[in-house]
Amino acid sequence: MNQRIKAAWEGRISGCLLGKPVEILSMREGKDSLESYLKKANSFPLRDYVNHLEHPLIKGLSINCCKGKIVRAEQDDDITYTVLALMMLEEHGLNIDTDDIARTWINKLPAGATFTAEREAYINLLKKMDFGYQFGGKRGFDIEEINDNEFNDWIGAQIRIDMYGWVLPGQPVKAAELARRDASLSHRGCAVECSAYIAGLAALIPICENRLSAVQKALELIDKNSEAFEAVEMGIAAAGKSSEAIINKYQELSPVHSLNNLAIVIWSFLSFQNSFDEAVGEAVSAGWDTDCNGATVGGLIGLDKGMIPEKWTDPWKGKVITTISGLGELNLDNLVQRTEALIQKFSSEFKNV
Repeated sequence: MNQRIKAAWEGRISGCLLGKPVEILSMREGKDSLESYLKKANSFPLRDYVNHLEHPLIKGLSINCCKGKIVRAEQDDDITYTVLALMMLEEHGLNIDTDDIARTWINKLPAGATFTAEREAYINLLKKMDFGYQFGGKRGFDIEEINDNEFNDWIGAQIRIDMYGWVLPGQPVKAAELARRDASLSHRGCAVECSAYIAGLAALIPICENRLSAVQKALELIDKNSEAFEAVEMGIAAAGKSSEAIINKYQELSPVHSLNNLAIVIWSFLSFQNSFDEAVGEAVSAGWDTDCNGATVGGLIGLDKGMIPEKWTDPWKGKVITTISGLGELNLDNLVQRTEALIQKFSSEFKNV
């Protein structure tokens, strides 16, 4: 699994960096404006990091993620939450629950590093908890009071849960269960199902004979009557074709909704099986939440292929930045080693059950 895990980290980080420069442009101005920008920047079709072209919606750290300007993996919530999940599993193991996750947020995740549903959940936690809860005391509120927010069907939970699948190869039910515990802190309904699906899929990829079989088997982990189930089916049906049917079906949803972005992830993962460049490039070019989709697709492909082309990894040199309090710069090899250690630990636990 070592090569798969290294490639999963590399793919997730590289896919995130690919989509980060155009994330706000895609969200605010849509797919047509995104494509127009990429063409003007000589980055269309997208098969490498985005060339930088001056634009009012591309600024700050996003510029540092453009081709020729990358020196490290800049901070982004897609990577921050992956590292945070690693840390939580190291501390709590497979018994981790939603309270452990809530306390970790309060103690280690700055409020300013959270957005939409996560920000609302964070605020609700601060309102509802007492001082004792932060340090392991009894919870005096219902989790439903925390995840009650207008963004609780958006993509936030879906980008937090890859690690649960990575460390549990061949144990998709447990991976999906852990993802639900995490997602339910801030999300409900279809967003929780989307999260469980991605975590379960990550656990299935190493043991399935091909991508399609993993994608189909992961459907057994979620509610067949859910909109998440339908979104995966949309992605499967569109595989090998354009993303137009998906875009038309979900055009009224927020660009950061869980359903539309899940469908794009599955479509890209299945459609471009011979090229990492094409898979992440088309996932980002499809629009909506570009860095999230690039990250998720990149990580899934890494698990499947066990290798990411060096042109994607060389620029950031194994250097990773998060917004987790006190961490500073992280090293890719160390993250891989720690992830591998958890795989071995949890594998032994399952053998002894």
